[in-house]
Amino acid sequence: MTPVELSRTVLGAVRRAVDAGELRVDVPERAVVAPPGPGGVGDYATSIALQLARPAGQPPLRVAELLRSHLVHADGITGVEITGPGFLNIRLDQNVGTALVRRILDEGAARYGHSDTLVGQVYVLRVPYEIRAEVVADVLARMVASQGARVEIQQQELQKDDTHETLDVRPVPAPQDPTPLGPDAARWALLHPAPSDRPRITADHLVQREGNPLFRVRYAHARTRAVVRNAADLGFAPEPGAAEPRTPLLPLLTDYPRILTTAAPLPRLPRADAIAAPARLARHLVAVADAVLDLLPGTLPRGDEKPMAAHRARLALAEAAGTVLAGGLSLLGIDAPDHL
Repeated sequence: MTPVELSRTVLGAVRRAVDAGELRVDVPERAVVAPPGPGGVGDYATSIALQLARPAGQPPLRVAELLRSHLVHADGITGVEITGPGFLNIRLDQNVGTALVRRILDEGAARYGHSDTLVGQVYVLRVPYEIRAEVVADVLARMVASQGARVEIQQQELQKDDTHETLDVRPVPAPQDPTPLGPDAARWALLHPAPSDRPRITADHLVQREGNPLFRVRYAHARTRAVVRNAADLGFAPEPGAAEPRTPLLPLLTDYPRILTTAAPLPRLPRADAIAAPARLARHLVAVADAVLDLLPGTLPRGDEKPMAAHRARLALAEAAGTVLAGGLSLLGIDAPDHL
């Protein structure tokens, strides 16, 4: 179950509570779900009860109890707990994680997270003659195209196109030419910072150590490919299963399609939010990389240990993470090496 699907499930619970006369509110257009914060439990949490409490004229905890009664029986949910002033903490069926890993491996880097929801729509991105703006616009175009839309990039000096939805792409310019860093490090240096932040064009992006986020992402991808090769040498292959039920990796892999869709409503978002989608994707890949690097040490058998179902499941999860890293780096226009 993706965050988008879980959001729909939460809204369905709100709708059922309204239909039953338990809540007198307008059903919101969306419900925000995210990994639990400090003090939270489970796989995801939502503050929808706090959002609805005032219009419903009821305390947040009461609203949370009402929604919990409708959520606990939903498909794919095994438990709902209330914490703090009324946060709903949702635990997902681990079979959902198995299905997610299988889906990622089946669809591959070129398809997982992609959709045709924007087919037929055309967006125009207007950019100045400035390298960071051009790179950000290129990645925005790739992300929007991954959802089925067609994107045209125009220089701002040209006459504005009033026939299509248009967005001006103007991040803080690069302080110097990043091309001496090479194509991959140059793009990362321009894309990883928020568009409102001044990018650092330094050789730090070339250093192969943990302090370099680009290195961690590319190294994590290379390591996932290496463990699959090593497992084949040991005579076993990935098999999705209940590997690590509480790893942060599963929510991150689940959230990847939503990250791609954050570029979809470009002209309807505030400009700063719209052009931040590439930076969000880059930071998400760093989080995936850190989570899979924590998983990898237990992926292969040690010593005389024989490969077990848990090893096969961890291997499948690692391969799925590598697939997401490869897909995300491709959208950023950055190479994902199998060896590093």
